[in-house]
Amino acid sequence: MLCKEEPELVSGLLLLSYPLHPPRRPEQQRTQHLPDLRTPTLFVHGSRDPFGTTEELERALKMIPAKTRLITVDGAGHDLGFKGKSKKEELSGRIFSEFSTFLGVPS
Repeated sequence: MLCKEEPELVSGLLLLSYPLHPPRRPEQQRTQHLPDLRTPTLFVHGSRDPFGTTEELERALKMIPAKTRLITVDGAGHDLGFKGKSKKEELSGRIFSEFSTFLGVPS
């Protein structure tokens, strides 16, 4: 992971639908690099994502020493609902606003 090796490279990370583990395989966690992450990271996660529950992701975020935040999209799966056109612009705007606030950048 480049941000692990060069944390000053970027001001923050925006991770959409981080695949915490393969669907229906929670024992295969993809968290080994998280304790080394020093870059502020905002996670956006669907409440019905088969790649990890919200609770599993909340536990994983505790492993990260950098500033983190989790935004949960209620009822969304791994695609965050972007395949449905009705709320795509609303969610995109919310993510942009939340990420700007998270980084302390005026939106």
